[in-house]
Amino acid sequence: MHHIMIPADKARRCSDAIRILSAEAVDRANSGHPGLPMGAADCAVALWGNFLEFNPDDPRWPNRDRFILSAGHGSMLLYSLLHLFGFDLPMDEIKNFRQWGSKTPGHPEFGHTVGVEVTTGPLGQGFANGVGMGIASRMAAERFNTSDFKPVNHYIYTLLGDGCLQEGISYEAAALAGHLKLGNLIYIYDSNSITIEGKTDLAWSEDVEGRFIASGWHVQKVDGHNNDQIVAAIAAAKAETGKPSIIIATTHIAFGSPKCQGSSGAHGSPLGADEIAATRANLGWDVAPFVIPQDVRDTCQQRVEEVKQHYAAWQRGFETWHASNPEKSKLWDKMWHKHLPANLSEELLAVIAGKDGATRALSGTVLQKVAELIPSVVGGSADLSPSNNSDIKGASSIQAASFIGRNLHFGIREHAMGAILNGMALYGCFIPYGATFLVFADYCRPAVRLSALMNQQAIYIFTHDSFFVGEDGPTHQPIEHVASLRLIPGLQVIRPADGVETALAWQAALQYSGPTALILTRQKLPVIARSSSFIPADALKGGYTVTSPEGIPDVVIMASGSEVHVAVEATALLASQNIKARVVSVPCLETFLAQPAEYRSQLLPAGVPRVAFEAGRGMPWGSLIGCDGLFIGIEHFGASAPDKVLAEQFGFTTPQVATKIAAFVKKSV
Repeated sequence: MHHIMIPADKARRCSDAIRILSAEAVDRANSGHPGLPMGAADCAVALWGNFLEFNPDDPRWPNRDRFILSAGHGSMLLYSLLHLFGFDLPMDEIKNFRQWGSKTPGHPEFGHTVGVEVTTGPLGQGFANGVGMGIASRMAAERFNTSDFKPVNHYIYTLLGDGCLQEGISYEAAALAGHLKLGNLIYIYDSNSITIEGKTDLAWSEDVEGRFIASGWHVQKVDGHNNDQIVAAIAAAKAETGKPSIIIATTHIAFGSPKCQGSSGAHGSPLGADEIAATRANLGWDVAPFVIPQDVRDTCQQRVEEVKQHYAAWQRGFETWHASNPEKSKLWDKMWHKHLPANLSEELLAVIAGKDGATRALSGTVLQKVAELIPSVVGGSADLSPSNNSDIKGASSIQAASFIGRNLHFGIREHAMGAILNGMALYGCFIPYGATFLVFADYCRPAVRLSALMNQQAIYIFTHDSFFVGEDGPTHQPIEHVASLRLIPGLQVIRPADGVETALAWQAALQYSGPTALILTRQKLPVIARSSSFIPADALKGGYTVTSPEGIPDVVIMASGSEVHVAVEATALLASQNIKARVVSVPCLETFLAQPAEYRSQLLPAGVPRVAFEAGRGMPWGSLIGCDGLFIGIEHFGASAPDKVLAEQFGFTTPQVATKIAAFVKKSV
């Protein structure tokens, strides 16, 4: 089916409609960024009007092209496109731009507005999300495409700005994309040479073309207001299958505005009524505010009808493919629906039954069973897989020559790794994980936050979880990191104490719709001796009783991870002083706090002194121990020494802990 390209004059009418609509919406809100939508409108119309494959009636169609607005402050550009090309975003929502309850928030939000693929705003994240989508698409294509039909043969388009390229994450992601030769990526760089403070040459004189050529990208330069040049460049980018493509489109911010075109003020301030009137006159625009002329609607509708025909053809082909390829079809359904076995808990617990060891190693053992049971699970490490125990054994590595494997190599690029995980999760089909040392969670934290904000199932494996890392010293010893990760709303932070809890932590991560951080030890830990009444489902509540005396205890000791076995050992020393101690393991503080008060009060009886014990900062435990409780932890940076020496120096040995608790109990009586 040959597509007739939209003529330049009709394309310009559509672009001008976007310029005026964006300026009017920002002005009505008295807040927003009119400059980018006005400047990038020509590139956007060339793409959406001629190339982008989508269906506004089925916005989650698996084979749609993905369009990411990495420069999320230009959200009115995306909202205008969604409105013009038939998505369920009526003009009333455009009029309510940035207002309470509207579908048009200041920056695009995934899951909030139909057709928005990614939550963008922090610059550069969308760039890296696109790389994740490109990887996922190539991996899906290798699994499902046949010679007769290709259910996965689409592109990932991203519109980005100067700010996206100045953020370091873009270089991390671009380098990996070039290495993997992701020919399904087509990026359009809105190069308007303007940032908030003024012209980009205040702080930037980089050869962007040279940078991307060096990274293995196909680079083209166009006039970003010349429809024919943009269309030709996108067509050439689609033809270049062996490299990711970037089109450097030179544009004018706030194009069409007599006073604001090319000015930094147009980046994030309304034009004002007078300047909008002047812009209308300059562009020959005489339609009433918030009205789209019929000729523009007709042009856009013609494209919508065309892509719907492409969609219908794909559906017919997919139906035949699905019937003709039973094994691939079964895998398709299992992966796109992220199917989990009904007996997941039993399967995972069986592989670590009775095993001691570092929880990073136990996690690696569990991961092998997870990978066997759930083909959607794929992932890798930021160059630390031997330490993170994060490889899927028997699976090949993802490289440019083949995407059939399951092991990803992110290189030493934690920030891009997190954003790539988000892109893969958003893409669908895959449950991605990424691994590094916990202390480097700071390097990917912006992406972790967005995992939570978008409620995406990315699994972060953070090993070497405390000062027990030992000789590497304070630069590698996380002290505040578990506490800080717990501050991210919606992030499930799980610090297991042994193999049983590690297996259940993986189960919790696989069953949770949002992101999970698995916090794992470097040092070996013993198997926890639990009471005979223990059932695995209790651990999934975030906290449960490990051991308890008869009747009401004299003290409750809450602990997580490597401190649980020390707490259990301390109970014997406390018993010799006639102090009856209950130990409650709390692998996931957030989940435990979300339990009904009745359940928590069973474990933490009213009036009984409470202790929290964890090799990190204590602030998050305050809601459980209260003002009168005791926290045993570390509120300073670590030191370089063997782990057993550090335990002694920092007061973490069993006798030291028992002594502190005994003194606390006697003081509380």
